[in-house]
Amino acid sequence: MKPMLAALLLRLYPRIWRDRYGTEFRAVLESSPSGPRAIADILFNALSERIFPIFGGTMGQQTYPFSTLVRKPTAFLPILMSLTALSVVVVTLSVFGVANQPKDEGIAAHIWQLLMAGQLPLLAFFAIKWLRRARRQALYVLALQTGAIVASLTPVFLFHL
Repeated sequence: MKPMLAALLLRLYPRIWRDRYGTEFRAVLESSPSGPRAIADILFNALSERIFPIFGGTMGQQTYPFSTLVRKPTAFLPILMSLTALSVVVVTLSVFGVANQPKDEGIAAHIWQLLMAGQLPLLAFFAIKWLRRARRQALYVLALQTGAIVASLTPVFLFHL
């Protein structure tokens, strides 16, 4: 690749990235052949470093402890929704027992379904946002969320509700 094109492509990256990797990256660019695929790849990576640092890398990102991460709304709301759904099932079972209703499932079943389905976008957003930034802590939070979901699903499957 020509040195002028390598310098131009290097300028697309953020300053903090160029300060750390610039000389090595420029040497690699100058020693490799240029083609449309290579230039497109460099453009995409530079754009991801500038606009989407979540997807592009972890330069300049702070570390998050588990206690901070679990307090994020997208972390604790799915757990709270699962536990609320579990409490709806437990209260319904304690008040009405295991009685199969012929046509309609009842208000408790609808509330349970809304709570369980409503947490899926929150879980997806949490996973997309935090798995790249703090993988280990995010996996712990996802394990807690999964445990809460399993706890809410257990009485439904055990009693065939």
